[in-house]
Amino acid sequence: MSQASEALRLFNDLRDDFRDPDFIWQVIALLVCLAAAFLIERWWRGRHVEGAGRLSDAGSRLAFPLTGMVLVGLTRLALKPFFHVNLLKLALPLLGSMALVRSVVFVLRQAFPRATWLTAWERIIAAVVWSWMALYITDLAPYAIEALEQVDFAIGKQRFDLWTISHGVVTVFLTVVFALWVAGVIEARLMRVESMDSSLRIVGIRVTRALLTVIALVASLSLVGIDMTALSVFTGALGVGLGFGLQKIASNYVSGFIILLDRSIRLGNIVQVGSDVGQVTQITTRYTVLKHPGGTEFIVPNETLISSVVQNQSYSDTRMRLTTVVGVAYDSDIDLAMRLMTEAASAQDRVLADPPPKVFLTQFADSSINLELGFWISDPEEGKGNVVSDINLAIWRIFRAHAIEIPFPQREVRLIQEKPAE
Repeated sequence: MSQASEALRLFNDLRDDFRDPDFIWQVIALLVCLAAAFLIERWWRGRHVEGAGRLSDAGSRLAFPLTGMVLVGLTRLALKPFFHVNLLKLALPLLGSMALVRSVVFVLRQAFPRATWLTAWERIIAAVVWSWMALYITDLAPYAIEALEQVDFAIGKQRFDLWTISHGVVTVFLTVVFALWVAGVIEARLMRVESMDSSLRIVGIRVTRALLTVIALVASLSLVGIDMTALSVFTGALGVGLGFGLQKIASNYVSGFIILLDRSIRLGNIVQVGSDVGQVTQITTRYTVLKHPGGTEFIVPNETLISSVVQNQSYSDTRMRLTTVVGVAYDSDIDLAMRLMTEAASAQDRVLADPPPKVFLTQFADSSINLELGFWISDPEEGKGNVVSDINLAIWRIFRAHAIEIPFPQREVRLIQEKPAE
């Protein structure tokens, strides 16, 4: 029997079922199965919180179509001896296509968690899958494939047609997306390994994602039937481009892996590159992000961190020494002032007791005796200016309480009147 006659028989069976009084029982059975699947989905979502895990989230999205397929299939087997069940037969592939669409979109959301375009593409993917399912249900898919195969062209020694290209695009897309999803699963597992250094975890994630993407591309192209030697010209041109036009990008890329592997700069370190100071919040393959306590973020190319001097204030020890200078009047009790400054610093929670704060007499200035207070903190990422400000304020208050004067520059002008000549 031809494909056209099969499609015609399907439409005739559906038309005959619609005229049959028993057709209402098919509709009722289908609605009951869908309602039961909907309730099971609601129950599943109520027991599993969104974001609890990839398998749990996937189950929430696939609960309705998969449960519907099972219920419709069992109902079809149960009712088949009594009357026609062509409507239930039609519902099975439609529910299956819904499960396929939701699975693809779920994998896409896991692979690209920040992609906002998936909301619109979910409808497009659903339309494409449902259209293709409609072609298979009506047995028109072979005709569509044959029509696409008629449009062919040559690229070098390789001949391609629209069906091969379409099939290849879908295969490559699904394979790469699946590889990215697997990379996401591995990333989630690695980030939970607290015993491994954060830099090594990032290196493992980057290398795993790159390898899986390359493997997925090569495997998908081989599945489509494309000879990999046809890409030799492209890979050669890409190598020349990397050698000449992309030197900086390649250098930053390699420098990024060197930084992550030798662990000279880690996440959370306080570093200074030139005049830019900040906390390392992100290390990518091309650049490193430094966040200033004021909120400004500096994007530093990785090559700069390799080729220039970098002041890492928390490389081997997170402790940092800070200073503040206060001038007191010449007639002040210097010993008392130094003791009060030490007490003001020791009263702050962030100031370390070991090594203890210490005051030095640094200069006999024009208007004051300058005293330098040095103290240590262990959390420079919480800010330096705020703790210095708190200590300065405490010194001001304790000096006023003990009548110790903080002088300011003064100038005395004398007017000398000359005696008139006799």
